[in-house]
Amino acid sequence: MKKSELFFSAIQVPIDFLMLVLAAVTAFKIRDYPQIIAQLPKLYQFPFDTYLQIVLMVVPLFLIIYAIEGLYVIRATRKFLRETLKVFTATSVGFLIIIVAIFLKQEWFSSRFVILSAWLIGTVYVVFARLLLEQIQKYLLVKRHIGAHNLVLIGRNGKIKEIEQIMLHDPRMGYQIVGHLENASVHDLKQLREEVDIDEVILCDQTATDAEQEKLVDYCTIHNITFQYIPTTFQASRFEIKMLNGEPIIQVRPTPLDGWGKILKRTFDIVGATVLIILFSPVMLVTTLAIWLETGMPIIYRNERVGGDGKKFRVLKFRYMKQAYCTDPNTPEGRKAIELEKELIANQSVRKGPLYKIKDDPRKTRVGSFIERYSIDEFPQFFNVLKGDMSLVGPRPHQEREVEKYKEYHRRLLTIRPGITGMAQVSGRSDLDFEDEYVLDVFYIESWSLWLDIQICLKTAKVLMKGRRNNS
Repeated sequence: MKKSELFFSAIQVPIDFLMLVLAAVTAFKIRDYPQIIAQLPKLYQFPFDTYLQIVLMVVPLFLIIYAIEGLYVIRATRKFLRETLKVFTATSVGFLIIIVAIFLKQEWFSSRFVILSAWLIGTVYVVFARLLLEQIQKYLLVKRHIGAHNLVLIGRNGKIKEIEQIMLHDPRMGYQIVGHLENASVHDLKQLREEVDIDEVILCDQTATDAEQEKLVDYCTIHNITFQYIPTTFQASRFEIKMLNGEPIIQVRPTPLDGWGKILKRTFDIVGATVLIILFSPVMLVTTLAIWLETGMPIIYRNERVGGDGKKFRVLKFRYMKQAYCTDPNTPEGRKAIELEKELIANQSVRKGPLYKIKDDPRKTRVGSFIERYSIDEFPQFFNVLKGDMSLVGPRPHQEREVEKYKEYHRRLLTIRPGITGMAQVSGRSDLDFEDEYVLDVFYIESWSLWLDIQICLKTAKVLMKGRRNNS
């Protein structure tokens, strides 16, 4: 652990203490300003000295709750929004305890205005102080490398190279790469450690034997080096240990989306899709009008896709192509449109693997280019979710001709309902290679939780604001 991280985590405690006391004093003092609370007369006269004594006794309770909530994590790369939510939650819990105590002990301090205002002001003060401290810490991290963790990468595949590029271009992640070893060799790691300090190791080498990995773990443990590894798809699976005839047996759980998990996800889909249809109904009405004015009918394009358990369904989208290219494939015009699409895929696709993504697609209308850029064309899929063909979050729904190019293991993507958004969309959208998209989707299937769905939906909103690339 870095000394700077220890220092900032240690100083966070007295700063939180000071902010909470300052918030309590502010809440007490603003009662003396009639301009602020002209309609709220003082029902209780309470000496400030006595009030301050109570505050000094109560504030340590908040610090304990903050610690339980994980607000004193010793790391420079904390997520501010997540930390703000934790501050609000922990502060609310603390004031709830105070309200219960006041209810049980009526003769104690009973000004509801002071209590409620101290709760709000306290949250703001603590969040502001933490933001200021975070900015100082991030400045030292990025500009001076103070608090950066010296990292060694081990492996020679695409994943480890991708991690290296991400860390090199984003120093705010808190890492400084000091070495890159191709093999899981303890001897090479020892030699490197003689030249530079090493704080962490990340291993991504599927060829490393169990013996080599065990030696690496032992060496890192002995020398206080944090050891991490990027697992294979199988290693990342969820396991459940059972007993069979007195012997331990490990069962691989393909997904938590079974039983109550399935019910919970479906409930979330129905409620979420209903809310989104109501929320975006004005946008959908304007889009309908814009498409009709530019190129007439039809407004909705129904495209056959393969869904959960390999069942076919028709995904609904706003038509973003010219009418001539959205015809029945069994007609001469439709077959001609398919031939043109094959030609465009061969010459202008920017994706690798079974899927395609056509850059500079000449078939799009002006309205179509705009609505696809911001994924407005996918809004009708909320009705697919209500019907049960799709989910709000899940793997992409693929065409049958794309599924035919799957390798056998790719069919894991068909074990759950496809989604309007998913891990791939918030991690790179259509720019990801299919194999990278597959890994993300499998991680989602194996690690599903309702909170993960909520996080992906929130991140999707942020991604949509930027628009798609390779979409001219």
